[in-house]
Amino acid sequence: MTESFQKVKAYGQLPSDRFGHTMTYIAKGKAILIGGKECQIQDTTNSTGIYRFAEDIFSFEMLTKQWNSVKVQGTVPKPRAAHAAVSIKMNQIVIYGGETGGGSLASDDLYLLDLRSADDIGEWSVVPVVGITPGRRYGHTLTFTKQFLIIFGGSTGMEPINDCWCINVERKSFAWVKIECQSEQPMARVYHSASVCTNDIANETIIIFGGRSKDQQPMNDAWKLKRHADGRWDWIKVIYKLDIEQPKGRYQHTSLFFYTMLFIIGGKTGNLNEMLTINVFDTETSEWSKFKSIQRFKHASWLVDTNIFIYGGFGLSSPDIPNGAISKINLNNLLLPSKPLSNKFAQYQDALQSILTSQTSPRQRDSFRTQNYQIITQKPYIQKQAEQPFFNFSNYAIVAEEHNYQKAHNKKPMPPQIVQLNNIADLFLNRLLQPKTIINLSENNKFQFKAQDIILLCDQAEAIIKEQPILLKCNAPIKIFGDIYGQYSDLMKFFDLWGSPFLDGKDGDIEAFDYIFLGNFVDRGSHSLETICLLLALKVRYPDSIHLIRGNHEDEQVNSQFGFLEECARRLDEDPNSDDSAFARVNRLFEWLPLAAIIEGRVFCVHGGIGSQLQFAKEIENIKRPIEVIHEITNSEQQMVIDILWSDPTDSDADFGIQPNLSRDPNGDLNLVKFGPDRVINFLLKNYLQLIIRSHECVMDGFERFAGGQLITVSSTIDECGKHKNAGAILVVKKNLEIVPKLIDPKPQHYNNWIVNDDLLYDRSPKPPHWKNQGQKSCYK
Repeated sequence: MTESFQKVKAYGQLPSDRFGHTMTYIAKGKAILIGGKECQIQDTTNSTGIYRFAEDIFSFEMLTKQWNSVKVQGTVPKPRAAHAAVSIKMNQIVIYGGETGGGSLASDDLYLLDLRSADDIGEWSVVPVVGITPGRRYGHTLTFTKQFLIIFGGSTGMEPINDCWCINVERKSFAWVKIECQSEQPMARVYHSASVCTNDIANETIIIFGGRSKDQQPMNDAWKLKRHADGRWDWIKVIYKLDIEQPKGRYQHTSLFFYTMLFIIGGKTGNLNEMLTINVFDTETSEWSKFKSIQRFKHASWLVDTNIFIYGGFGLSSPDIPNGAISKINLNNLLLPSKPLSNKFAQYQDALQSILTSQTSPRQRDSFRTQNYQIITQKPYIQKQAEQPFFNFSNYAIVAEEHNYQKAHNKKPMPPQIVQLNNIADLFLNRLLQPKTIINLSENNKFQFKAQDIILLCDQAEAIIKEQPILLKCNAPIKIFGDIYGQYSDLMKFFDLWGSPFLDGKDGDIEAFDYIFLGNFVDRGSHSLETICLLLALKVRYPDSIHLIRGNHEDEQVNSQFGFLEECARRLDEDPNSDDSAFARVNRLFEWLPLAAIIEGRVFCVHGGIGSQLQFAKEIENIKRPIEVIHEITNSEQQMVIDILWSDPTDSDADFGIQPNLSRDPNGDLNLVKFGPDRVINFLLKNYLQLIIRSHECVMDGFERFAGGQLITVSSTIDECGKHKNAGAILVVKKNLEIVPKLIDPKPQHYNNWIVNDDLLYDRSPKPPHWKNQGQKSCYK
């Protein structure tokens, strides 16, 4: 055995040696062992062929190499082997099928194991499914891609089959639907493998490989299953390069994707003495490569970072006695004999270890690329096109959100409006959405609506926001706005120049674009009331097309000091400290706002950043609303919220790790941090993302790259606080994920609507704008 393979020494409550089980990696850094068969008697020298179904469940802690027994409750499924399992949501697993002994197969129920609460305590439940099911089977595969849970193949106990079924988890009622394809289909098979290539941006692709046919022959073919934008499914046979040696047919193996490389591990051919290699298929070149392998079948495998782990199954030396060892395959060492694959692997490693500092300035108005995203400055956006649906699971089990983005005729249907007499949202829109009309913006004017109008608008908006997830799933094309800070006139300039979200207006483009606003709607500017009321009215009018993300100023502790409270008192003639005030009502709504969004499964949008605590985007879904921002941190969840709302990138791409945020928190009292480019790259790789877009800072050119272009900061205020002469920008993300910044330069005659009378309040100035690689410092005020 070469240095590519290493036996992992495990500790704790060791499970019995077994085969036919599943190991599923979850976000807690654990792999969960479910089912399989174990030796019926302890003396393994005499236990050949005498097995029983394992009833216990174990977790394996990747960091400490500790096995622990998982205590379960709820509707516990019958012990089984040759079943299939897949992780659906962070710390949740579903299983289906398998054999249960005595010639019987497991029921056709879909079971969910929820491990989100305490460590090593799980809750089993049966997922409510209506209609027909795929039926009982074993030796099949179960995968999850976008919003679809997919079963393929297996055996009914009489013969292998090749049917394919899916559940669309985005729908209100879960139902199995048989996938009917007009294209050629794979042959019936059992004990094959299936893996999802998440590197395919357009649509995650499932690839099945191998298996055993009806005539008991091992197979070596591979097939892609893809879903088209119009909802059609197709099987496509994978064509191998003929001049490259192809893998041997096999079954009872496993397969895993590492970026564009599909790894086929173990299995058997029917000849127990036949040695098999690890075969790697490069989906970009259609070439196979082979490497030395651990000989194992009926095992389980999982991927963590750049290592594949294998547990259980049988080996060639003792084909009747299951193995209980964990082995690690170091992919870096494994791929060294192949220069093309080794180079490809090194590219991914370089992204983790060294980020090239880009000196390109947005001011040059040139095109530049950031991985799979092209940013082109100052080109007109394109209004188009039909969008793909997104998936989301609720905070418990797999209850789908009532959130459907089905498109028809290449035109996005408008979401339903809230219809009632004297619709308050329309009243606000009619008066405030005036991008081409100069209105009186004197700081001392009374607000044109009453406090009770604002409260009614908040009631309507909050009812919508509560029903939507805390981590939004959004589609492109979409426009992204950074900080607005009560600068209503700047918002109107962007709407005037680059289109506004109003269906009835001549320049309205809400049918073609979604809009997302990355927080800091109030404070500092003198027209926070116009700004927040307009955004809330847009949310009510277009609930599924307007997305509002919480910023650090959407917090009563902050906006009571930086302008919003004083503006409510002055322009509404109210006591903002009263629980019945508009100020208090708006801040109660702020506690329900989402904390982040993901666009097309690839672009992570957040106000501040990822800080020190956030490892997986889906961890946000475990945070319960309403959220009161706690500045005196006592637990990791409170720190995560602070990180999401307050953290900044480090001062340059050369500053790595987690650092104190001295510019905002010089004394360290607020637990504010900065995160380096290495943190950005690790987060993107772990979450299969490719870009972070955030706001929270004033940047001189309106937008600025960090971490070699893997993070972009966008600021939508022009000449922030009337002091910094910075440009403002929005980002237009087109359907093909091309990113087009739209900039507005400050002008000498730019009308100032920033609060200038700071004698009555604390200093509201932000820290100075971020000048790339200069690392200016100032106290947060």
